[in-house]
Amino acid sequence: MKRIKTAIVGASGYTGMELLRILLTHPAVDLVAATSRAEAGKRLDQVFPRFTKARSAGLAFCEPDPDHIASTGAEVAFLALPHGVAAEIARAMLERNIKVIDLSADFRLSSPEVYEEFYGQPHPATDLLENAVYGLPEIRADEIKNAKLVASPGCYPTSIILPLLPLVRENLIDHTTIVANSMSGVSGAGRKADLSLLFCECNESARAYGVPKHRHLSEIEQELGIAAGEKVTISFLPHLIPVNSGIATTTTAKLREGVTPEQIGAALEKAYSDAAFVRLLGRGKPADTKQVTRTNFIDIGYETDPRTNRVILMSAEDNLGKGAGGQAVQSFNIMHGLDQITGLNTW
Repeated sequence: MKRIKTAIVGASGYTGMELLRILLTHPAVDLVAATSRAEAGKRLDQVFPRFTKARSAGLAFCEPDPDHIASTGAEVAFLALPHGVAAEIARAMLERNIKVIDLSADFRLSSPEVYEEFYGQPHPATDLLENAVYGLPEIRADEIKNAKLVASPGCYPTSIILPLLPLVRENLIDHTTIVANSMSGVSGAGRKADLSLLFCECNESARAYGVPKHRHLSEIEQELGIAAGEKVTISFLPHLIPVNSGIATTTTAKLREGVTPEQIGAALEKAYSDAAFVRLLGRGKPADTKQVTRTNFIDIGYETDPRTNRVILMSAEDNLGKGAGGQAVQSFNIMHGLDQITGLNTW
């Protein structure tokens, strides 16, 4: 199998470490650059001893210099950087004919105005938006295949959009009544020094945050709006829970009159029966983060409540896997004509 020369920009954070974990053993990847300002000059296996003896573990972290990355022969670059920072590097990579899979929020939104509303700053590269593809493989595989700039979705949006989209698309629910509640592990906040994220602050504790307008609302509403063919506005309530990784989401919405549980199951089956990383649990079966952590799977179960005439959608994923690094590699595989499961088929 031909190996594709690959770079990771921002490789020392939690998402970067997940990308390293996957790509160091990916049969079609030759990892030629991994950047980190804080760890520049140190070998990968010095910073992350778990990678000792892995292929390319002796590679040294380098500064995020576009010319240096290009000099390695990199054909594609994963950007595991904060929003606002990623756009500048993305432009530099594209100018050097390097494909980009961006895991920040910089290219997820088609509207610069919505980006500014939710992220509090003007969009840093509006001219690149037209060519950016929202990288949800189960929905946009054909577009991803030919893309040079893929905007990999956020972790919460993945857990909400995938269960909801088939129901919205087939008009089975009243989208004005959607309420999504999500619980995420602490790694979702990133690898940084923050008092609120210290062990003693998070352990034995659960709390809501980002209410009522979490940034990820913007891409959730964008994608559901495309499916509905009209503007969609939902309520989204994220919570921090004391686990390292994993997202459990429960989403409810009013059913259209006469819609049966069988129609809900049929819509999900129609959308995902052939999806490599969507596991449909069926009716009455809640999803469990324990079954998806360290994988690229999203598990989806559902139930209906005749008392309130609402559907209850239950999903679970790893926020660093299907919600970040794993999903980005899934797009990488599509872009390079590989089977989607290549390098990701671990349980």
